Amino acid sequence: MYEGATHSEALPVAASPAGDHAHWEIESRMVWNDEQHTGEERELVYEISWIPELGAWRRFLRSSKVSKIK
Repeated sequence: MYEGATHSEALPVAASPAGDHAHWEIESRMVWNDEQHTGEERELVYEISWIPELGAWRRFLRSSKVSKIK
């Protein structure tokens, strides 16, 4: 399966912001499925976490599935 690449950079922050808990974001995106040669809408779940060693928030893709909402 082919998914379009996006680029984002974490902005450094001097100290951990208040409320430095991890949270989740869900995005719906159209991606190309190479096996079926068709576009499909996928639901992407990201974990947003504070990384103290980097002094920045980072996004980690945790799951990707075909969206059933049309």
